[in-house]
Amino acid sequence: MKTAHYKFSKTLALIILLFTISACHHSKKITKNNVVNNNPSKTELVAGLLKMNEKEVKEKKLYRFVSDWYGTPYKYGGCDKSGTDCSCLADNLFSVVYEKKIPRIAGDIKNVCNKVSSSELNEGDFIFFKIKSHDIDHVGVILKNNKFVHATTSRGVVISDINEEYYKKYFYCFGRLK
Repeated sequence: MKTAHYKFSKTLALIILLFTISACHHSKKITKNNVVNNNPSKTELVAGLLKMNEKEVKEKKLYRFVSDWYGTPYKYGGCDKSGTDCSCLADNLFSVVYEKKIPRIAGDIKNVCNKVSSSELNEGDFIFFKIKSHDIDHVGVILKNNKFVHATTSRGVVISDINEEYYKKYFYCFGRLK
């Protein structure tokens, strides 16, 4: 009896596992690969990552830029789609999206900004961090829903949440160009 119950439980667990895997396989998840495979619009990719409807995207030029650069590898001192660092990503974004020139170094970008509180944040504002230094050494650009785009050393250009513990630990301030 115990052996039969064990075999039944094992079989049931296997069926549940297979059902779960097949259900996950069929769910539509917006990823960089889906852009190639299913060809959604560039704003749909970013809207999916921000957990919003594509129709909610107002700053289409900003989100097209983010989508184009999403997944670009990190390269210290790099400034193109073969590899970029955080400040050059911000510089390119501001040049293309807002037609504004900003400094090339994260700390210098902060120096041309006014501090902004979290309740006043707008898309296109900056988020600054002190990660490996007493000086500002990382910058990202604010998107919607507490998200920001930046170039990480481990994952390249990604969208992260400002409330993630790692970013809260190293957060310095928010800024807006003067």
